[in-house]
This record gives sequence, C-alpha cells and structure tokens, in this order.
Amino acid sequence: MTAAQQQDLQTQRRLQQDSIQLAGKTIYINPFLYWRRFDSNTDRWLREPGQLSEEQIQQNRSRFYPELEWALLDERDQEVKDGAVEMFLKSLELISTFHPELTSGQILEVERKMAITKKRSFERWVEKSYRRRSREETKKKRRFARNRFLQGWGEWIALDTTHQALVPIVALLVLSAVLGWSYGSSQSSCPTLVPPQQQTGVR
Repeated sequence: MTAAQQQDLQTQRRLQQDSIQLAGKTIYINPFLYWRRFDSNTDRWLREPGQLSEEQIQQNRSRFYPELEWALLDERDQEVKDGAVEMFLKSLELISTFHPELTSGQILEVERKMAITKKRSFERWVEKSYRRRSREETKKKRRFARNRFLQGWGEWIALDTTHQALVPIVALLVLSAVLGWSYGSSQSSCPTLVPPQQQTGVR
C-alpha cells in the first residue's frame, strides 16, 4: 500500500468517526466540520468553555457519563469532564440547527455515536482550551503588573516633592563627576619623576 493510499484510508476512518449516515445523508458529529457555516460569535461560543450555565451542565452529566461517580473525581477531572459535557450539548445544538429535518430518534442516534467516538476528543479539546486560557491570563497579569509598576514610577517622578528631592541629588552627582574629572586631569598633567640612570663600567 502506497503512502497516498494509507493517507486516504486514515481520512476515511476519521470521517467515519466524525459522521453518521441517516436516511441516506451524511451527518457530521464533529462540530468543527461545520466551521465554514459559522459566524464569529458561533465560533467563539463553541470554542470557549463556560458558555453554558453550570446548572445545565450538571443536569446532563449522567446523560453523557453514566459510568462516573462525580463525587469521587478531583476538581481538575471534574472541570474537564464538565467541559466535555458542554461540548456535547453545543454539538447537538449545532447539528439540530444545521439539520432541522432530523427526527428526535435520529438525534438520539447521533448522540449515541457521539458519546462513543467523541468523548475523549472533547476532553482533550477542553484541556487544551483551559491551558490556553491559563497562559493568556498569566500574560495579562504580567502585563498588568508591568504597566502598574511603570505607571507608579511615572506618577512618583511627576510629584513636586519628588522633583524637590531629586534636584539636590542630581546636582550632587554632577558635582561629583566634575570633581572626579578635574582630579583625574590634574593627576595626568603632573610630570613623572624618573630617577637618573647609574653609570656602570668596568674598572
């Protein structure tokens, strides 16, 4: 099998996981395959966790994770799986919007296949989203701290009392520099005494 054939086979397998055949139509269960039909608000709504209410997510936990004991999960795992539940709900809403002809039974088939094939994918996506958000928040905090530091220095320098305190300090520094330069110049202008050479000879 050639490399091109292997790539085609992988694409077909991925497409099988990302779609389902219903009434002779191919329905994508990967929500990102609808991105060409998104506007910017829908794209942001899909990609950013935390767009649905906490109550709505908690009510649907057992719907997509019937095997889990949520009370036994640590905070991080619970956060990731809640994000995956949110992705399930968003995906089903998008599919219903783009395929209004689907019956409730067909939507249930979509949901079942999605729960089997997309669970881990959604969890990985949520983990990446949280890491990206954490990095962005860290950058914002550093930028804010840097701007606040510079602003504080600027405000301090602009104070009249600061000017009054800095003037004698600057004058002292200038005077010290002038005195140091003058002393160095006087030292370099003094002649250097060279002792006379002793005459040597053989008597």
